[in-house]
Amino acid sequence: MKAIQMFKLAAATALVAASFQVYAQDASAPAAAETPTSGPTASAQHNVNQSKAALRQARAANRALGRKVRAALARDRNISVSNITVRAKDGAVILQGTVPEQSQVQRASDVAKGVEGVTSVRNALTIRPVGT
Repeated sequence: MKAIQMFKLAAATALVAASFQVYAQDASAPAAAETPTSGPTASAQHNVNQSKAALRQARAANRALGRKVRAALARDRNISVSNITVRAKDGAVILQGTVPEQSQVQRASDVAKGVEGVTSVRNALTIRPVGT
């Protein structure tokens, strides 16, 4: 018990001693927030533009892959795609929505896996009979 109190006292003493080393700025020193900052450098702006272009290109590729998977599902006569949503990101495809029969759930995964560019498929389809 006394050891804990001694430790607290030592820590408090160290904090007080450290606070004596701190000094305040006088009014003549310019504040950091008041100094004007220049815009981004040319190389930094170029890097930002490149990253934005890469992001746009990746989004376009994801949309194209999603459309390819959706088209492949629509071509299959055994799958009702009216309530299926396809999301794609970097080759990973997520199938969401409802289908009327259990057999269509696995068939949709198989068709999606067969599309070029698909690396993985997560099937989140549920069964919902027609008319409900």
